[in-house]
Amino acid sequence: MDWLLDPFAVSFVQRALGAGMLVSILCALVGTWVVLRGMAFFSEAVSHGMLPGVAIAYLFSANLLVGAAVSAIVMIGGVAWISRNSSLSEDTGIGLLFVGMLALGVVIVSRARSFAVDLTAFLFGDVLSASYGDLTFLAVAASVALVISTVAYRPFVAMVFDARKAQTFGFRPRLAHLLLLALVVLAVVASFRIVGTLLVFGLLVAPSATAYLFEKSIAPSMVIATLFGWSAVVVGLLVSWHANTAAGATIAGLAVLQFFVVAGIKSARELVRGRTLGDRMRPSLRVGTE
Repeated sequence: MDWLLDPFAVSFVQRALGAGMLVSILCALVGTWVVLRGMAFFSEAVSHGMLPGVAIAYLFSANLLVGAAVSAIVMIGGVAWISRNSSLSEDTGIGLLFVGMLALGVVIVSRARSFAVDLTAFLFGDVLSASYGDLTFLAVAASVALVISTVAYRPFVAMVFDARKAQTFGFRPRLAHLLLLALVVLAVVASFRIVGTLLVFGLLVAPSATAYLFEKSIAPSMVIATLFGWSAVVVGLLVSWHANTAAGATIAGLAVLQFFVVAGIKSARELVRGRTLGDRMRPSLRVGTE
């Protein structure tokens, strides 16, 4: 049992475990709505669109989280402007801003040679360097996401399943959509310090998509997504410790792997169930034809 317990006896691994648990809660609360709303591509685009803000904040020795948040808000505003002022779809606006913001960030980074090491941490995260300040920030972010998800639960449900009926019933789907966008920005900005912008998508979408396979209602799906996130964090830290791999990438990779494992098991069960049902129906078919 030493191989299982020894890594978590180290203080920085304990902080990484706590950070990963909080990120899992935050991403499960937001990711469930993202999966139901079909906003996975938007979430990925926002995570990449933060690069210019982070790069500029780094060059001017400003707060990286503030730079990331401002950049994400600018991207959302740009997508909304393109959708309102042209006949292009929202997906087209997201694609344009996704490439444009990422390109701008790379250009800025290329002008600062000393940015290379920090860029790696930005892209892939550094969960093992999580501090108590990070834990506090993540706890506050998760609490805010929980409050918003609870207060706006009915408008979110109405918007996700039928935006037109939501408008009829007075749920103000546009405001609900803005709140959901704010939750996505909160989750991405709060999580990129731990798992990086390229990998935050894994914890934001993969556990929620895995929970969706169980076909439960929204609240139970959030709980299931949190549990899958926790399992990815625990196993990912263990694998990272013993195999000497990048912790953030290992956690995110396992979160995605869980989806394919559960989806594979579900498909196999449905196949076996279908064959069993077919075998049961054959005798009755024979009797009916005699």
